[in-house]
Amino acid sequence: MKHNHHFSQRWFRLLGIAAIALSLGACGQNGSGASASSSEPAAKEEAVSGIQSIKDRGVLRVAVFADKPPFGYVDAEGKNQGYDVVLAHRLAKDLLGDENKVEFVLTEAQNRVDVLKSNKVDITLANFTVTPERAEQVDFALPYMKTAIGLVSPKAQPINDVAGLKGKTLIVNKGTTAEIWFAKQQPDINRLSFDHNTEAFNALKDKRGAALAHDNTLLYAWVKENPSFAVSINQLGDNDLIAGAVKKGNTDLQAWLNEEIIKLTDEGFFNKAYAEAVAPFYGEGIDSKNIVLSPEELKAVK
Repeated sequence: MKHNHHFSQRWFRLLGIAAIALSLGACGQNGSGASASSSEPAAKEEAVSGIQSIKDRGVLRVAVFADKPPFGYVDAEGKNQGYDVVLAHRLAKDLLGDENKVEFVLTEAQNRVDVLKSNKVDITLANFTVTPERAEQVDFALPYMKTAIGLVSPKAQPINDVAGLKGKTLIVNKGTTAEIWFAKQQPDINRLSFDHNTEAFNALKDKRGAALAHDNTLLYAWVKENPSFAVSINQLGDNDLIAGAVKKGNTDLQAWLNEEIIKLTDEGFFNKAYAEAVAPFYGEGIDSKNIVLSPEELKAVK
């Protein structure tokens, strides 16, 4: 995958959108109070610091995927695993002094915003790609990863360009950047949408679609386990950034998370997390630099 030099410009635009929304909603809810509910007065939530409420609760609640290896999945023993999970444990350690003081809340792509709005989680880490539309609904921290939309298809009937999808069905997941991109850029292509990753990939195996579009970072892992398929298009559109998100207006938790991302990037944490959680799923030929942001790249988006 080629490195795209335009993502820093897009990040500044996204931060501008978030800043405008934040200034308009400065009198709104703080967002991560453990005892707050939708029926309680907004003033009560405002009085509680996002970070302080987490410390009072003694546990950090993080939204992650259940079926998106190597980034978020539940293993055969029922334990949460993956790149986002490794990060969540480190965040809990640095905030609460114990990496096990984290509660994982499983989510689907289309619910990543809602779990924040409803105060079910403090941070969403579910492989959350930054988009202008999402930046209007949540406050993103600095990015910790990059990705792009890719396409997977059977080796025996490869789809090597978008034109090859004409008259055929493309499988996507609801609420993903792949679904959004095709809806905007290729609205004439017939799409079959699913809530769950497992359902989508099973549909591809069952030949209910000619190809499946998703983050290439996920597809690289899936084809290793499904060798009759290949990533036939490595990148559609630009490189995207993946970041943690907090509820709109939760500025103290956002600021803390920004500092954490800078610190962890500088110390090489994400390279170690990649080696531990991602590399075993990819096999040969995938360069970690296509996924892990360097300190220099992170500075470019700050």
